[in-house]
Amino acid sequence: MMELTELTELRARKLSRAFAHLDVDGDRQIERQDVLALGARLLIGFGEAPTSAKGKQLIETLDAVWDALLAELGLGPDGRLSSDGFGRAMTAAFVDGTQADPVLRPAIDAVVRLCDGDDDGAVGLDELRTLHEAFGHDGDEAEVALARLAVDGRGQLTVDGLAAAALDYYTSDDPDAAGNWLFGALDG
Repeated sequence: MMELTELTELRARKLSRAFAHLDVDGDRQIERQDVLALGARLLIGFGEAPTSAKGKQLIETLDAVWDALLAELGLGPDGRLSSDGFGRAMTAAFVDGTQADPVLRPAIDAVVRLCDGDDDGAVGLDELRTLHEAFGHDGDEAEVALARLAVDGRGQLTVDGLAAAALDYYTSDDPDAAGNWLFGALDG
Protein backbone atom coordinates (compact mmCIF):
# COMPACT_ATOMS: atom_id res chain seq x y z
CA MET A 1 0.00 0.00 0.00
CA MET A 2 1.31 3.42 -0.98
CA GLU A 3 2.14 5.83 1.83
CA LEU A 4 0.13 9.05 1.51
CA THR A 5 1.54 12.52 1.51
CA GLU A 6 0.74 14.20 4.79
CA LEU A 7 -2.21 16.53 4.49
CA THR A 8 -0.80 20.01 5.03
CA GLU A 9 -2.78 22.65 6.88
CA LEU A 10 -3.30 24.57 3.62
CA ARG A 11 -4.58 21.59 1.65
CA ALA A 12 -6.69 20.52 4.64
CA ARG A 13 -8.43 23.93 4.61
CA LYS A 14 -9.01 23.77 0.87
CA LEU A 15 -10.32 20.20 1.00
CA SER A 16 -12.53 21.06 3.96
CA ARG A 17 -14.08 23.79 1.83
CA ALA A 18 -14.35 21.38 -1.11
CA PHE A 19 -16.09 18.86 1.15
CA ALA A 20 -18.63 21.55 2.10
CA HIS A 21 -19.19 22.25 -1.62
CA LEU A 22 -20.07 18.60 -2.14
CA ASP A 23 -22.07 18.05 1.05
CA VAL A 24 -25.11 19.55 -0.63
CA ASP A 25 -27.61 18.19 1.91
CA GLY A 26 -25.46 19.23 4.89
CA ASP A 27 -25.43 15.84 6.63
CA ARG A 28 -21.61 15.77 7.02
CA GLN A 29 -21.36 12.87 4.58
CA ILE A 30 -20.93 12.93 0.83
CA GLU A 31 -22.74 10.39 -1.28
CA ARG A 32 -23.41 10.07 -5.00
CA GLN A 33 -26.61 12.12 -4.69
CA ASP A 34 -24.59 15.07 -3.36
CA VAL A 35 -22.25 14.91 -6.34
CA LEU A 36 -25.20 14.76 -8.73
CA ALA A 37 -26.84 17.69 -6.93
CA LEU A 38 -23.70 19.77 -7.43
CA GLY A 39 -23.81 18.86 -11.11
CA ALA A 40 -27.46 19.92 -11.27
CA ARG A 41 -26.67 23.28 -9.63
CA LEU A 42 -23.92 23.88 -12.17
CA LEU A 43 -26.17 22.97 -15.09
CA ILE A 44 -29.03 25.13 -13.82
CA GLY A 45 -26.71 28.04 -13.03
CA PHE A 46 -25.26 28.06 -16.52
CA GLY A 47 -28.55 27.22 -18.26
CA GLU A 48 -27.22 23.99 -19.72
CA ALA A 49 -29.40 20.94 -20.31
CA PRO A 50 -28.18 17.64 -18.82
CA THR A 51 -28.73 16.06 -22.24
CA SER A 52 -26.49 18.52 -24.09
CA ALA A 53 -22.90 17.57 -24.91
CA LYS A 54 -21.59 19.84 -22.12
CA GLY A 55 -24.20 18.54 -19.69
CA LYS A 56 -23.43 14.89 -20.39
CA GLN A 57 -19.70 15.53 -20.11
CA LEU A 58 -20.15 17.24 -16.75
CA ILE A 59 -22.24 14.44 -15.25
CA GLU A 60 -19.97 11.69 -16.61
CA THR A 61 -16.79 13.31 -15.34
CA LEU A 62 -18.21 14.15 -11.89
CA ASP A 63 -19.34 10.54 -11.66
CA ALA A 64 -15.82 9.38 -12.58
CA VAL A 65 -14.32 11.56 -9.82
CA TRP A 66 -16.79 10.06 -7.34
CA ASP A 67 -15.94 6.52 -8.45
CA ALA A 68 -12.19 7.23 -8.11
CA LEU A 69 -12.66 8.55 -4.57
CA LEU A 70 -14.68 5.52 -3.51
CA ALA A 71 -12.18 3.16 -5.11
CA GLU A 72 -9.30 4.72 -3.16
CA LEU A 73 -11.03 3.82 0.09
CA GLY A 74 -12.27 0.44 -1.09
CA LEU A 75 -15.92 1.51 -0.96
CA GLY A 76 -18.65 0.28 -3.27
CA PRO A 77 -20.99 2.42 -5.37
CA ASP A 78 -23.23 3.19 -2.38
CA GLY A 79 -20.32 4.41 -0.27
CA ARG A 80 -20.35 7.62 1.73
CA LEU A 81 -17.41 9.83 2.60
CA SER A 82 -16.78 11.78 5.77
CA SER A 83 -14.65 14.91 5.64
CA ASP A 84 -11.60 12.91 6.74
CA GLY A 85 -12.27 10.15 4.21
CA PHE A 86 -12.72 12.73 1.48
CA GLY A 87 -9.33 14.30 2.29
CA ARG A 88 -7.63 10.90 2.32
CA ALA A 89 -9.26 9.84 -0.94
CA MET A 90 -8.46 13.13 -2.71
CA THR A 91 -4.83 12.84 -1.63
CA ALA A 92 -4.57 9.18 -2.57
CA ALA A 93 -6.22 9.58 -5.98
CA PHE A 94 -5.13 12.98 -7.17
CA VAL A 95 -1.99 14.01 -5.27
CA ASP A 96 -0.13 10.76 -4.63
CA GLY A 97 -1.99 8.62 -7.14
CA THR A 98 -2.27 8.59 -10.89
CA GLN A 99 -5.86 9.80 -11.27
CA ALA A 100 -5.32 13.58 -11.60
CA ASP A 101 -4.82 13.60 -15.37
CA PRO A 102 -7.27 10.89 -16.45
CA VAL A 103 -10.06 11.67 -13.95
CA LEU A 104 -9.81 15.02 -12.13
CA ARG A 105 -8.61 17.12 -15.07
CA PRO A 106 -11.52 16.09 -17.36
CA ALA A 107 -14.00 17.00 -14.58
CA ILE A 108 -12.35 20.39 -14.14
CA ASP A 109 -12.40 20.90 -17.90
CA ALA A 110 -16.11 20.05 -18.01
CA VAL A 111 -16.88 22.64 -15.32
CA VAL A 112 -14.71 25.25 -17.02
CA ARG A 113 -16.41 24.61 -20.37
CA LEU A 114 -19.74 25.40 -18.69
CA CYS A 115 -18.32 28.68 -17.42
CA ASP A 116 -17.31 29.62 -20.96
CA GLY A 117 -20.83 29.52 -22.35
CA ASP A 118 -19.99 31.50 -25.49
CA ASP A 119 -16.84 29.43 -26.14
CA ASP A 120 -14.62 32.50 -26.46
CA GLY A 121 -11.90 31.10 -24.21
CA ALA A 122 -12.56 33.57 -21.40
CA VAL A 123 -14.50 33.62 -18.13
CA GLY A 124 -15.66 36.95 -16.75
CA LEU A 125 -16.95 38.10 -13.39
CA ASP A 126 -20.56 37.07 -14.02
CA GLU A 127 -19.55 33.53 -14.99
CA LEU A 128 -17.21 33.23 -12.01
CA ARG A 129 -20.00 34.47 -9.73
CA THR A 130 -22.34 31.81 -11.17
CA LEU A 131 -19.66 29.17 -10.55
CA HIS A 132 -19.26 30.32 -6.94
CA GLU A 133 -23.01 30.24 -6.37
CA ALA A 134 -23.29 26.72 -7.80
CA PHE A 135 -20.58 25.65 -5.34
CA GLY A 136 -22.59 27.08 -2.45
CA HIS A 137 -21.05 30.54 -2.06
CA ASP A 138 -23.03 33.75 -2.30
CA GLY A 139 -20.84 34.97 -5.16
CA ASP A 140 -19.38 37.96 -3.30
CA GLU A 141 -15.87 36.46 -3.39
CA ALA A 142 -15.89 36.18 -7.19
CA GLU A 143 -14.41 39.65 -7.60
CA VAL A 144 -11.62 38.86 -5.13
CA ALA A 145 -10.95 35.54 -6.87
CA LEU A 146 -10.87 37.15 -10.32
CA ALA A 147 -8.44 39.82 -9.14
CA ARG A 148 -6.09 37.18 -7.66
CA LEU A 149 -6.19 34.69 -10.52
CA ALA A 150 -4.32 35.22 -13.78
CA VAL A 151 -6.46 37.49 -15.93
CA ASP A 152 -6.09 38.49 -19.54
CA GLY A 153 -5.95 42.07 -20.81
CA ARG A 154 -9.75 42.35 -20.74
CA GLY A 155 -10.12 41.64 -17.03
CA GLN A 156 -11.23 38.09 -17.67
CA LEU A 157 -9.78 34.76 -16.71
CA THR A 158 -8.69 32.51 -19.53
CA VAL A 159 -10.30 29.09 -19.63
CA ASP A 160 -6.85 27.52 -19.34
CA GLY A 161 -6.05 29.79 -16.38
CA LEU A 162 -9.26 28.78 -14.60
CA ALA A 163 -8.56 25.09 -15.20
CA ALA A 164 -5.01 25.44 -13.86
CA ALA A 165 -6.29 27.34 -10.81
CA ALA A 166 -8.85 24.61 -10.08
CA LEU A 167 -6.23 21.86 -10.34
CA ASP A 168 -3.98 23.83 -7.96
CA TYR A 169 -6.87 24.33 -5.57
CA TYR A 170 -7.47 20.62 -5.17
CA THR A 171 -3.90 19.33 -5.28
CA SER A 172 -1.29 21.99 -4.47
CA ASP A 173 0.43 22.65 -1.17
CA ASP A 174 2.13 25.78 -2.52
CA PRO A 175 0.97 28.71 -0.37
CA ASP A 176 1.63 31.07 -3.29
CA ALA A 177 -0.39 29.13 -5.88
CA ALA A 178 -2.96 31.36 -7.55
CA GLY A 179 -5.46 28.50 -7.35
CA ASN A 180 -5.71 28.99 -3.59
CA TRP A 181 -7.93 31.97 -4.45
CA LEU A 182 -10.33 30.02 -6.68
CA PHE A 183 -13.22 30.58 -4.26
CA GLY A 184 -11.89 33.79 -2.73
CA ALA A 185 -10.00 34.12 0.52
CA LEU A 186 -9.49 30.95 2.54
CA ASP A 187 -10.75 31.15 6.11
CA GLY A 188 -8.25 30.66 8.89
